[in-house]
Amino acid sequence: MLIYILERCSTCKKAIAFLDRHHIPYQKMEIVSSPPTKKQLFEMLVHLKGDFRKLFNISGNMYRELSLKEKVPHMSQEAAIELLSKHGMLIKRPFLLSDKVGLLGFSEKAWASHLVYSGQMSSSLFL
Repeated sequence: MLIYILERCSTCKKAIAFLDRHHIPYQKMEIVSSPPTKKQLFEMLVHLKGDFRKLFNISGNMYRELSLKEKVPHMSQEAAIELLSKHGMLIKRPFLLSDKVGLLGFSEKAWASHLVYSGQMSSSLFL
């Protein structure tokens, strides 16, 4: 399971604490220096039912600086993935991806429902 984070992001710190508290194994990646690959972004799209707009960090400075609010609605999926794969600051974080789960942002309730089964880690998530 990969989790892409920004070290100084408080939401990312909460997500890491959640994973540690529940003894869920993960590999941590820095989203700016090593953003998700195009393949990983397309894999996340499966979990987002194809809505690539959900991949964007709409509250970030770079999103505003590039005027993406006006551009994204007219952007193709391929163009969006290309842009996101080159600029990790544009991607909503934390970005958690495994073969079975894809989660963006952190909500303890949502993460618990996807990653924890009856108080225990679901081993099938990591196969």
